[in-house]
Amino acid sequence: MPKQIGSPIKKDRTFYENEDNMKNLLRILSAKAEQIKLGGGREAIEKHHKRGKLTARERIEKLIDPGSEFLEIGLYAGYGMYEEYGGAPSAGVVVGIGKIHGRDVVIVANDATVKAGAWFPITCKKNLRAQEIAMENRIPIVYLVDSAGVFLPLQSEIFPDKEHFGRIFRNNAVMSAMGIPQIAAIMGPCVAGGAYLPIMSDEALIVEGTGSVFLAGPHLVKAAIGEEIDIETLGGASVHSEISGVTDYKCKNDEEAIETIRSIISKLGDAPKAGFNRTEPRPPKYDPYEIYGIIPKDLSRPYDMYEVLARIVDDSEIDEYKAGYGKTLICAYARIDGWAVGIVANQRSIVKTKLGEMQVGGVIYSDSADKAARFIMNCNQKKIPIVFFQDVTGFMVGRRAEWGGIIKDGAKMVNAVANSVVPKFTFIIGNSFGAGNYAMCGKAYDPRLIFAWPTAQIAVMGGKQASETLLSIKLSQMEREGKVITPEEQEKLLKEIQERYEKEMEPIFAAARLWVDGIIDPVETRKMISRGIEIANNNPYLPKFNVGVIQT
Repeated sequence: MPKQIGSPIKKDRTFYENEDNMKNLLRILSAKAEQIKLGGGREAIEKHHKRGKLTARERIEKLIDPGSEFLEIGLYAGYGMYEEYGGAPSAGVVVGIGKIHGRDVVIVANDATVKAGAWFPITCKKNLRAQEIAMENRIPIVYLVDSAGVFLPLQSEIFPDKEHFGRIFRNNAVMSAMGIPQIAAIMGPCVAGGAYLPIMSDEALIVEGTGSVFLAGPHLVKAAIGEEIDIETLGGASVHSEISGVTDYKCKNDEEAIETIRSIISKLGDAPKAGFNRTEPRPPKYDPYEIYGIIPKDLSRPYDMYEVLARIVDDSEIDEYKAGYGKTLICAYARIDGWAVGIVANQRSIVKTKLGEMQVGGVIYSDSADKAARFIMNCNQKKIPIVFFQDVTGFMVGRRAEWGGIIKDGAKMVNAVANSVVPKFTFIIGNSFGAGNYAMCGKAYDPRLIFAWPTAQIAVMGGKQASETLLSIKLSQMEREGKVITPEEQEKLLKEIQERYEKEMEPIFAAARLWVDGIIDPVETRKMISRGIEIANNNPYLPKFNVGVIQT
């Protein structure tokens, strides 16, 4: 029998303080997002338009179905990074999933207003993430190419390693073998190694007058062999469409190229679906906007995760698994926008066990880990996608926990998460510390999508503990060097360490480095889960589930 969860919220002073905090965080993020979306700035956009070119975002808007939404990945990528080079808003590339003639398609569009679309290390990471999404979900990928190639001052950080530039071309080949359609439109310069990306795609278009592709540009050709030649004669649209045969379609402008891509996509054959269960969607019984007042401004304070879930799941109903056991983790079956899901969520309330013991909220105990491992295995057996809601400070520590086998039980849970084959989706609500991040399906455990709420904090441990540990190490080092430090100097040093550490815990720090796919409004969580499962449903090929050697 489904269990009704949630209750009317008392809208007291604490509720409104929490709500104001969440709204303020969202306002700050929204302002940053609007600035980021300008890429290289209004002046750079005007210059781009004068060349007869659309911007990356304008191209995407025309490419996707009218009235449909673009699920952007990595909007904040590169934020606060590469400042010495003028920055790289959104890593100089726009990535996401959109609908083209009703079909889910990954879209990668170079933003030529940012350093002429040059590739920074984070740009490479973002492109690889786009290809990963296409491969995991077996959906087509479209590249709108307009890039000057590798950002040379940082070439050593982007060129030779396994997860560097060359991996993109390797993925081109692998995706082609997997039968994943890849279409590339050369809408600007496409130079050197970057020339392989569109040409290793299944089909390549080129725009007259603006598109060009060659292994070495005119300046390098002159330096290498003494030949003087202009861009169009060397590698323009006519050359590659009529002489070399490198490209497959020549288009007059951006708009024609976009229409050609839409036409090609419209003719792709239908593919089987994974068959994840879905019924008629029903809204939660409680207002999702009340989540703003539930999540505490001070993340050390407890709150009831059932109240959060009651504002996300259909009808505010769940089928709870082992409800009376391992209470610091909620494991339950539910529906979200009609889709059947398994939920694993950290309970942040302080809970009481049958033996009368008090368990701290947000901590994973042995019984919680054991329950979660079994539940995850059940979801895999039943082919039910899993949604993780993280607000975790880590696993329980201390003599009693160690004697009780917390390491063994924690390893069992991590094993189940690592080997899970059904689509996983992760939302970091609050704390995401240490091994708790791993057990609750952090980025290293291949969630199909991973998002943070504005209240998220991601780090190896909490700010207070980390700062005091780092200070202790620093003081010991100074003692060995014979240096004396006054209490006032200690306090100043602690403050400096704490400020730096807390800055690195902020969700935008994580989003800048693509530890998460983005930072979302909590109210959008239902939509993101539904969209994520819809995208995942395109891949019918789930591997056989096997956890390997696991201690019981």
